[in-house]
Amino acid sequence: MIVLGFESSCDETSVSVTKDGQCVLSNVVLSQIDIHKAFGGVVPEIASREHVKGITVVLDQAMKEAGVRANDIDLVAVTQGPGLIGSLLTGINAAKAFAYANDIPIVGVHHIAGHIYANQIEQDLQFPLICLVVSGGHTELLYMKEHYHFEKLGETQDDAVGEAYDKVARVLGLGYPGGPIIDRLAVSGKATYKMPKVETKRAYDFSYSGLKSHVINTLNTLKMKGETIRKADMVRSFQEAAIEQLIEKSILAVDKHQAKMFVVAGGVAANSHLRKRVYEEFKDVVVSMPAMQYCTDNAAMMGIAGFYQYQRFGLESSMSLNGDSRLPLK
Repeated sequence: MIVLGFESSCDETSVSVTKDGQCVLSNVVLSQIDIHKAFGGVVPEIASREHVKGITVVLDQAMKEAGVRANDIDLVAVTQGPGLIGSLLTGINAAKAFAYANDIPIVGVHHIAGHIYANQIEQDLQFPLICLVVSGGHTELLYMKEHYHFEKLGETQDDAVGEAYDKVARVLGLGYPGGPIIDRLAVSGKATYKMPKVETKRAYDFSYSGLKSHVINTLNTLKMKGETIRKADMVRSFQEAAIEQLIEKSILAVDKHQAKMFVVAGGVAANSHLRKRVYEEFKDVVVSMPAMQYCTDNAAMMGIAGFYQYQRFGLESSMSLNGDSRLPLK
């Protein structure tokens, strides 16, 4: 089965062609990062306009690179949500137009399911598994007993880990996006600043608001005292505390549910310290983290997820398919 995938949930316009739920024939991504850097974050109105400008160009390139024509496509998969509603609608309308014009079934796919199934590109998922979802908008632990079965064990009670990275980078004047910048700078620093130990009511929940606020308060105190702010040491201290929380909660979940596999999904899966800690701590289970190009938003992961969604449920979406900025994962 050849799947044409569309992804436009935030600030990447992407179209892919995948085969049989694992093989990536093409994966074209048009990023808007340079455009939004000037604003310190994604501006929804600008993101929507850029998607409109780029979607047909990206579609043509993906089809050309894969060496396929419209009559070769068996299924269209598109991100339905969550995400920025204007951005989502651009991808959805393009996908529906292609599916309708060529009489091809279409499925709306959850964005987080896509991130999870990015791991299927590298190796087959083994069940039961625990998945740690880490991105700018999500920090969750999920249990999967089979394909397309998602049971949420815990989630962030406030800020997502990626959001905390961006805010810490902003107050330190490091730029946007904060995650990659902090990750690079932390390599040259030492964890000399004390960070709080985060506690949550539920074992598998996360919290990053307190850690973020502690960094901000520490910076303000140092400025008031006229002391030098060692930025590399500050971000190293922050990063180690942020990642340690992810590791500790994940270990609990893997042990409790006797998982065969531990999977990391989402943009923060590209973080070098997280990847290092995962390989250090999870030696008794199979570990899977996407290749770097599949960690951030891309259409290949949506095509793979759409394949398994269609295989399990056999249901296609109607032409009334609409975007849902708060779409639940189920």
